[in-house]
Amino acid sequence: MVFRTLKFLPRGRCSSRTYMALVLTALALFAPAACYAQPASSSSVNTGDTAWMLVSAAFVMIMTPGLALFYGGMVRSKNVLNMLMQSFVALGIVSLVWALWGYSLAFAPGNKILGGIAWIGLKNVGQTPNAYAPTIPLQVHMIYQMMFAIITPALISGAIAERMRFSAYVVFILLWSTLVYCPLAHWVWGAGGWLGTSGGIGALDFAGGTVVHISSGVSALVLAIALGKRRHGPGGEEEMRPHNLTMTLIGTALLWFGWFGFNAGSALASGGLAGSAFVVTHLAAATAGLTWILIEWVLVKKPTALGFATGAVAGLVAITPASGFVGPMPALAIGAGVAFISFFAIKLKYLFHYDDALDVFGVHGVGGTWGAIATGLFCSLAVNSQGADGLFYGGGFGQEVKQIVAAGASILFAAVMTGVIILVMKTFMKLRVTEEDESTGLDLTQHGETGYSGMEVEGSTLMAVD
Repeated sequence: MVFRTLKFLPRGRCSSRTYMALVLTALALFAPAACYAQPASSSSVNTGDTAWMLVSAAFVMIMTPGLALFYGGMVRSKNVLNMLMQSFVALGIVSLVWALWGYSLAFAPGNKILGGIAWIGLKNVGQTPNAYAPTIPLQVHMIYQMMFAIITPALISGAIAERMRFSAYVVFILLWSTLVYCPLAHWVWGAGGWLGTSGGIGALDFAGGTVVHISSGVSALVLAIALGKRRHGPGGEEEMRPHNLTMTLIGTALLWFGWFGFNAGSALASGGLAGSAFVVTHLAAATAGLTWILIEWVLVKKPTALGFATGAVAGLVAITPASGFVGPMPALAIGAGVAFISFFAIKLKYLFHYDDALDVFGVHGVGGTWGAIATGLFCSLAVNSQGADGLFYGGGFGQEVKQIVAAGASILFAAVMTGVIILVMKTFMKLRVTEEDESTGLDLTQHGETGYSGMEVEGSTLMAVD
């Protein structure tokens, strides 16, 4: 094609310099397409944005070990190691799922329901940018999103603490991360996903209120009901209170710290929006923690360490979808609101007699739903021009309707798919440990070791071994 074009160039009328320029132009126009299939040059990568996103990915990664400590302190001492392992094994399993097929199903070009297979095995996921994040390598976007995919199924472990077989848990999170998390991530954040702002209905979820918290909280409730209640030992006299609240508070600190990467990192760049998300994240957590212990002070006359920790995490959950769309004062309202809502939502398990062991549904499911709805109330174009004006900022009910649709769709999809996964798994394997194993403790029966060296576990009390 190039040579056929060259013969029509006006050679006799042009200088040699002009002729050479025309030749080069023809070569550029008709060069093989493969020459243009190469990724954009590395000069388009912003090193400041890339550095921030790498740090943010590390922040989010540390949240999963933080979650392990947060949950680990709340179970009985004979189950602490098993609780820690459920978070740590998620780091391994979901990392492989995400690299092999998860990232592609969530973010590769596909349709409104699911991503494609173009990025299976991280093919074409390299060191140059993509439309998802035009100033950082696509590989950095992948590793950042991987950390979200890891912690989400790990959150579910709190609801089924002290009674699920470890082998069943491993299979469950592999299936759940593939069949629930990946489609939801595509719906909300993937190009063309039907719920999000890139070709969808326009629901706003800055950092995972629907994708992470509603999905995990609702799925946790379904799984907890399917497994049934924990046994309280012979005659029901065994103490069920947290065995180490110091551990839980350390976990809270790591979660709070990591959440800055979770929310501020979701700006996918280092700039004003990341700073705004950082500020509102902290304010919502602080407000929710304080409000929670004030409620306790009024109702039970004592502000508890567990109450502050639970309240702070609930505040972090609620601000997550709104963090890139609201200002500081709305963050206070969101934090205070979730403290009241989640505090009383936790009481539902006593009314309806289900055993959500560590209150995953009350904090993440209900708190995430409030956060999604509150986003539609308080979002403002003055904070993020890519967002919308919510109900309280002159935008009417339009955005609120979108938020409710997104929350409802996430609840329904997570509940139904989790139920399907449970039914299929029950066909092939047992989900719950035996009564004897539960009485002995999952540390010994599932892992052959204990969480405390030189100590023997009996009930929920640590006893020194002679």
